[in-house]
Amino acid sequence: MPAVSSAYAPTVGFDLDMTLIDSRPGIRACYLALSERTGVYVDADLAVTRLGPPLAQELVNWFPAADVPAVADLYRSMYPEYAIAPTLALTGAREAVAAVRAAGGRTLVVTAKYEPNAKLHLAHLGIEPDVVVGDLWAEDKARALREHGAHIYVGDHTGDIRGARAAEALSVAVATGPCGEEELRAAGADVVLPDLTTFPTWLNTYVTSA
Repeated sequence: MPAVSSAYAPTVGFDLDMTLIDSRPGIRACYLALSERTGVYVDADLAVTRLGPPLAQELVNWFPAADVPAVADLYRSMYPEYAIAPTLALTGAREAVAAVRAAGGRTLVVTAKYEPNAKLHLAHLGIEPDVVVGDLWAEDKARALREHGAHIYVGDHTGDIRGARAAEALSVAVATGPCGEEELRAAGADVVLPDLTTFPTWLNTYVTSA
């Protein structure tokens, strides 16, 4: 890992799904189990191509709007059994978090995912941010980013860029989720990386020039 000057110690926020973790296998398994439990068809393969927004925004495609709150509660209760074990850390995720620590900084995860399940993922994969905040999406993520003084927010979705902008944090986008590099640039990301493997080198350059 590149050496990083301690002159500037940034607080860096990370999104979770498709930024730090590839949760598609686990979420797919949970949707299939949800379909079996409720008798309602959910195209799990389609659903996992559009991760990022809150769960309710996906469920409304398959269930009557009035049923969505109860179905969301059921899904979240089933999630630990079906979704945690199949989920993998994305390449470079652990190293990205470690790079922030090497810079003397702090890390937080800010995600739209139900917070207890987000914490289960991180514990299972041995990724240990200083703070985890769940149930926030897009511009609402700015509340947590501001509260914890985040200078940088790293995410894979245009909603993450909006959250960073609302918090007046630097938006670093990684093209590991549903949005490609050009879409991320067009949405206003300050920095676009192909994935997290290049994040430590980028952070080193950013910190030493700050």
